[in-house]
Amino acid sequence: MAGALQGEGGLTMRIVLASIAIMLACVLAGLAYGDFALSVADLLRALFRSPDAPPQALMIVWSIRLPRVLLAVLVGMALAVAGAIAQAVLRNPLADPGIIGINSGAALAAMVVLVGLDDVSPAILPVAGFAGASAMVAAIFLLSWKNGTSSLRLLLIGIGLGALASAATTFLTAVGDIGDVQRAMVWMAGSLFDSNWTKVAVLAAWSVPVMVAAWLVSHHLDATLLGDGIAANLGQRVQLTRTLLILGCTLLSGAAVAAAGLVSFVGLLAPHIARRLLGPLHRALLPVAALTGGTLVVIADVASRMVIAPAQLPVGLTIALVGAPFFGWLMWNRRNA
Repeated sequence: MAGALQGEGGLTMRIVLASIAIMLACVLAGLAYGDFALSVADLLRALFRSPDAPPQALMIVWSIRLPRVLLAVLVGMALAVAGAIAQAVLRNPLADPGIIGINSGAALAAMVVLVGLDDVSPAILPVAGFAGASAMVAAIFLLSWKNGTSSLRLLLIGIGLGALASAATTFLTAVGDIGDVQRAMVWMAGSLFDSNWTKVAVLAAWSVPVMVAAWLVSHHLDATLLGDGIAANLGQRVQLTRTLLILGCTLLSGAAVAAAGLVSFVGLLAPHIARRLLGPLHRALLPVAALTGGTLVVIADVASRMVIAPAQLPVGLTIALVGAPFFGWLMWNRRNA
């Protein structure tokens, strides 16, 4: 038994190290490729601020691409961990933060601000998005509370409120000023176009402590998967734990939405890939899911910059082109489950 456990631990470590190596390779690709490709030598000289680094390479790496790539990593990691939490709390492998209406709440808030307020700055969109996501989760909790909550009530009410918010967003799209609607649609498509160091610092300060906390209580996620009765028998305070886990999911997904707009499917894809590599236990699943999520968004961003260069696709659109078929494949495999 001890040998088996040591073998599993070794496998986990090898997969984590491989995930880190893949993500670093994608980060370097994200720094090197774009409208102006950098050679490996120029990239390394600029990255380490070598005295003989070309000034253009220094400007491209430190002012444009490095903050953008780091923001992509953080957005992907936050969405992946939020997705893993949502799938455990809702006990539904097809769940992600969007399925309980978090993305719909953020989109509705952004649309209300742009269409309902005059001369509003685009800088307020991240704040509105985060507030909308938080308000949606609060409404779901209030409506699902009946001597506590249950995974099924949270899921059903979340789907219902998400559909209602989507309908309201569509209505505002139809009646709003065309310029305001276009600005909102660009934000809702998910974009890393205006990445900067301030966004990176804020998202890191907000999301990294929550991700570390989720990993530290990963045994509660494992118990939650077993159902309320078994979790209570294992000593878990079920309602308090579920509330804190949903709060963590909201903080992560809301912060990611505030930084990059709506980027769907990462919270669905990354935990599934990690689960296929390492199984369902969250102590190993969470870090690999986070690394996978960061890698997916970096790859999608590089593709978004290069497919129709010099124009750029929204990163949310690129992810959706991969995520939607993957979601269909999951549904097909589970049609008889």
